[in-house]
Amino acid sequence: MFGNNAYLCERFLFNSFTAMTKKTFPPSELIINADGSAFHLHLRPEQLADRVILVGDPDRVGTVAAHFDSRECEVSSREFHSITGTYSGKRITVLSTGIGCDNIDIVMTELDALANIDFDTHTEKDEHRTLTVVRIGTCGGLQPFTPTGTFIASVKSIGFDGLLNYYEGRNSVCDLKMEAAFKQHMDWSPLKGAPYVAVADPDLINQIAQGDMVRGITIACGGFYGPQGRQIRLRIQDPDQNKKVEAFQYEDLHICNFEMESSALAGLSSLLGHRAMTCCMVIANRYTTEMNTEYKNTIDTLIQLVLDRI
Repeated sequence: MFGNNAYLCERFLFNSFTAMTKKTFPPSELIINADGSAFHLHLRPEQLADRVILVGDPDRVGTVAAHFDSRECEVSSREFHSITGTYSGKRITVLSTGIGCDNIDIVMTELDALANIDFDTHTEKDEHRTLTVVRIGTCGGLQPFTPTGTFIASVKSIGFDGLLNYYEGRNSVCDLKMEAAFKQHMDWSPLKGAPYVAVADPDLINQIAQGDMVRGITIACGGFYGPQGRQIRLRIQDPDQNKKVEAFQYEDLHICNFEMESSALAGLSSLLGHRAMTCCMVIANRYTTEMNTEYKNTIDTLIQLVLDRI
């Protein structure tokens, strides 16, 4: 059939084998609603733009979309509120995730499914579609140079949540040397599970952060109180945790902030072949004990920057 062209023959056999072994996802694993939408997000594939902005608060979706020139659709399901529209000629989906890395697991898995799985056949598409995902959030600053109002871009994120450890290939998208250095510095208790260091897309960091955001390490915590060193009525396992965190430095990066989603976003996106990063506005500085409860009036500046640069 191919004469002496061994290469063409090999490619034909490879493509034939790939077609015969295309991965199929059973209905119990890839759950699709009766209207053809993803189980939790309730978005249909055609409603998803290539550029995605994630926010935690469902009400903030409307704040972002207020800048859109036009809107295509709006969908709400539980804490997942989404609007797809256009901004300066760019098609963008803004979606709320709620709080925590567990919700990022849902969001990124279903966004990837919407982009790369045929919902009619439950099979993976032949061509990979890459999403660009930027999370806009709020955080607690951990350094004297991150006062309230500072914008921080998470170059690397330390996951206290352990989520990425459940996925094969996590070592390939993590900074293993930094993980070891951090655990040694913290005298890390194995009862907490293994922290992981996920790396954001470097090109996207440069595109979004430019020259007016602090670039640093972010810790994504599995809770708002104890995991972030807050002691209300319960005492925490390591009362010196935050002092150790503030003192940690890796290469030229400091740990700049606490939040609750960036590690899972960076790690899962890398494993799935998407570009992702997190940028946050500091609303509390744990180092100086300052708090800005009126941050909703000022975060629109960060939203505008991301819309212009995404």
